[in-house]
Amino acid sequence: MASSTGTSSTSPSQDDLHLLMELRRKKRKQSNRDSARRSRMRKQKHFDDLTEQLQSLQKENDLISNQLNLTTQHYLKLHAHNSILVAQKTELAQTLHSFNHIIKLINDTNHYYHHRNDNKTNNNFIIPMHAPFLNHPIVATADNMCLW
Repeated sequence: MASSTGTSSTSPSQDDLHLLMELRRKKRKQSNRDSARRSRMRKQKHFDDLTEQLQSLQKENDLISNQLNLTTQHYLKLHAHNSILVAQKTELAQTLHSFNHIIKLINDTNHYYHHRNDNKTNNNFIIPMHAPFLNHPIVATADNMCLW
């Protein structure tokens, strides 16, 4: 009986050991499944976050692209307007130069007539542009350019 008790005690302990190992294996499998599920959930959340970030960056990129297009259009308009103003400035400078040349010619002509007139008669009839304020060069400044 003692041997049967010993045999029966080893048999249940091997069964208990086998059951314990089976229980540990099942726990490990469940733990691995849970870990894999958590890993898939983290991976899915990371993917969802990246997708959301991509959409946000695409919207921001579209906004910046639209702002760039508007700024470029505004720049081109200003550049064209500036070209017109430069051309007008050049034309006005040439006109001013021509007027100053005409005034110089009038002044030279007035001096010529004054020296030729020995009897000191009134030359205003001969020289209609004899008014003193008309015989000075025209000066163009930023202040008086807006007057015209």
